[in-house]
Amino acid sequence: MKTRSIAFALSVAGLVTLAASGAAQAQDSRKAAEDTLRDIQTTLGVVPGFFRAFPEAGLPGAWAEFKQVQVAENTTLSPKVKQLIGLAVSAQVPCTYCVYFHTEVAKAYGATPEEIKEAVALAAISRHWSTVLNGMAIDMATFRSEVDTSLRVAAERAGKK
Repeated sequence: MKTRSIAFALSVAGLVTLAASGAAQAQDSRKAAEDTLRDIQTTLGVVPGFFRAFPEAGLPGAWAEFKQVQVAENTTLSPKVKQLIGLAVSAQVPCTYCVYFHTEVAKAYGATPEEIKEAVALAAISRHWSTVLNGMAIDMATFRSEVDTSLRVAAERAGKK
């Protein structure tokens, strides 16, 4: 009986410690989320509702990804190209929110109506051929060989010009 009492006391002590640890983590998470919301406000001039709707614990990471890849201007891809890619993917997902966002931001970075049309058309063409290739179970080794041959021929032709 005494052994059960000791085990119970240790279990309760462990739960109390766990609860205290959880409370501290929640407080740290809340502070990190508040800091993140301030940074979003400073960076964008507004805190979009989708960031406010995101779970506090994941908000700093979600914002870091968005800020460092999505809206950063000094990345490998130009801002306009990133937005055109985002538009093409968003059209396929489909996400009307994302289509609006990427279209407007692409325009802000100088995308022309023709570039926007081409990005969406490329997404549609990729979806079309993906459906054919996957639906018809085209052999991957053969496909790769054909692509490699086509690229080699194109390079040879370009070298002759």
